[in-house]
Amino acid sequence: MEIFKIKNIFITFLLVSLLTLSPNVFSAPIPKAPKSDVSSYILIDYDSGMVIASKDPDLILPPASITKIMTSYLAFTELKNKTMGLQDEVLVSKNAWQTGGSKMFIEVGKKVKIQELLHGIITTSGNDASVAMAEHISGNEETFAIYMNQMADSLGMNDTSYANSTGLPNDDLYTTARDISLLARALIKNFPKEYKLYSQKEYVFNEIKQYSRNKLLYLDDSVDGIKTGFTKKAGYCLATSAKRGSRRLISVVLGAKSPDQRTKVSKSLLEYAFRFYETHKLFSSNQELTQTRVFSGDKNTISLGVIDDTYISIPRRQIKNIKKKFVIDQNLSAPVSKDEAVGYVVIELEGKPITTFKLFAMETIAEGSFYRKTLDSIYRYF
Repeated sequence: MEIFKIKNIFITFLLVSLLTLSPNVFSAPIPKAPKSDVSSYILIDYDSGMVIASKDPDLILPPASITKIMTSYLAFTELKNKTMGLQDEVLVSKNAWQTGGSKMFIEVGKKVKIQELLHGIITTSGNDASVAMAEHISGNEETFAIYMNQMADSLGMNDTSYANSTGLPNDDLYTTARDISLLARALIKNFPKEYKLYSQKEYVFNEIKQYSRNKLLYLDDSVDGIKTGFTKKAGYCLATSAKRGSRRLISVVLGAKSPDQRTKVSKSLLEYAFRFYETHKLFSSNQELTQTRVFSGDKNTISLGVIDDTYISIPRRQIKNIKKKFVIDQNLSAPVSKDEAVGYVVIELEGKPITTFKLFAMETIAEGSFYRKTLDSIYRYF
């Protein structure tokens, strides 16, 4: 009996020791992302912006009606700038009315409120509504396309070109899955209130009820957007966002063979990331992360940190293995302005860099006295 107790105690001690000293011994490996024969896809975390999975994310492709994300983004921008209001009325032109493809069914010569056009663009994917909005904001669709490209440039969408507000085929209309994810992230961040329109499943206009083509809105309660698209050249496309708890993910699938495939691939990507990855807040805005030497200043050291809250997305249960490495200008000299970038912090996992964050001066350092400059000059020389 005593021997049995001793064995039990020894086994318990051994298990506890193994779990304490080698926490990864019983950790299940992280599988690779789901495979798919769509043309391109990307899956990113909203908070960190980090790519969790991708397939040819920089492949240039036509976006079809996913183009309308930018159309609505510019409309939200104009509303925010108070250059137009939700109750403003738009006179429907013949050009807008006769635009082919999916329709909101606005009528030529009649007035439609901005609020209704937004529903027509977002929920029913109306090409007629998109053209009417473009004409109202910029006078004509050609000028609106210039506005779209200017906004794309400002968002860092370097492989995107817009030629119209609808997504109808045009040789000068193209983008990438990565660029669409950048736009989607900016949309949610900059217009959180307006973004709620993307979760609407149906809309009635002119006594015609139309339903969102985003099937994931009906299949997954955590999905609250964003936009579908289809042309023969583009195939079936879908930009999706889902939020579970505090975590939000964004996926973009381009060039699927069918509506069911774009839905299935998007769903599998979201489930993969929610199950096997975690998002952690690393640093808070204006938090001092380190200090460094400053030469020729009225102070010898300066505090460095990040301007915005920073996050990382990593495989589950790996946060304890994260390492930080600071890379800072070793010849930093005054004057140094507050919020001036002076280096960066490298985040490593298993010895490999996974992301970097810029380090900014958290204070202003003015030039020091002649005496201080002379001393530092001698110090640096030797």
